[in-house]
Amino acid sequence: MQDRPTMDELLEAVANFLTDDVMKATTGRVNFHARVAANGLQMVRRELADEEARLWREFESLAVLFDDSMERPESLAELRVELGDGNAELVRRISEGDADEGEFRAATLAHLREMTRDKLLVTNPDWLKGE
Repeated sequence: MQDRPTMDELLEAVANFLTDDVMKATTGRVNFHARVAANGLQMVRRELADEEARLWREFESLAVLFDDSMERPESLAELRVELGDGNAELVRRISEGDADEGEFRAATLAHLREMTRDKLLVTNPDWLKGE
């Protein structure tokens, strides 16, 4: 384990420097790029803060979609592989028309809505205000 500052504290400090110092002291292109960089750092912070929980939610949702036929991984690395395989299977089934109607369609749409919500919580949680 690393001592302080933590990874999150470092990312927050750089994002704050960009927002509070660079952006206030610049205009135009440099100001725009500082804003983009600060927003990117904030996205990384949100992703790191909840990554494992989000990956497990996605796994559980896919497992339900596929009638619990997915093997539960034992590590985060294995989880990422299982998610890649599970999403490839979902793409295949959608491409073959399995999600065109019926229960699998409803379950697929529910899964995709929840995964999109999780992605928005990382990329721009303000888009979910008033939800």
